[in-house]
Amino acid sequence: MNATTVVAIDGPAGSGKSSVSRAAARALGFSYQDTGAAYRALAWTALDREVDTENPAELVALLADFPYSIGIHPDDYFVRVGAVDVTEAIREPRVTAVVSAVARVPEVRSFLVELFRSVIRSTDRPGIIVEGRDITTVVAPDANARILLTATEEARMARRSAELSTESAAKTAQQLSSRDAQDSKVVDFMNAADGVVTIDSTELDFDQTVQAVVDLVRTSD
Repeated sequence: MNATTVVAIDGPAGSGKSSVSRAAARALGFSYQDTGAAYRALAWTALDREVDTENPAELVALLADFPYSIGIHPDDYFVRVGAVDVTEAIREPRVTAVVSAVARVPEVRSFLVELFRSVIRSTDRPGIIVEGRDITTVVAPDANARILLTATEEARMARRSAELSTESAAKTAQQLSSRDAQDSKVVDFMNAADGVVTIDSTELDFDQTVQAVVDLVRTSD
């Protein structure tokens, strides 16, 4: 067992990983790490520095000067690159469009996995919830609790559409399917590995999903 309770949460796009993980961390008094933010921040940095996001060598070169920081307190979440607050900017469509290309570079993934582990070690709270892709198998395979948070494609599309009220349902569905298809080339986030508990939130509302995570963590600790 870890001295600090580590909770690893995987899942496909639109499954509610970020919002559920953050709320569960708040309920448990834990820290919260959104690993996808690092990939997005690197993608933002590439665009900001006019780096070719389809050129792996240029992306790897960026890692030598990637002053990334993230707030891991669930009530003080931020993402910065140097002195620039990019919390909102990394969610822009232009970043979303290239983040999969950035994330599939093996050297980038290896570098960021080590960064994620250093963030886990840095917490001064009793535990930390870490969410993203390949968290249960690569980043924190020895976590106290490992969870695959999922839902049907229809449910995930409906939730993402509700979040992005300015976009059509058809466009949202296309983006969700495209993101899953791109990311699935790198990591299997649809099937639970051995020892990983699946929480299917298709028939659960937000509060029920958060409670399911909290209950699982408490019984696993």
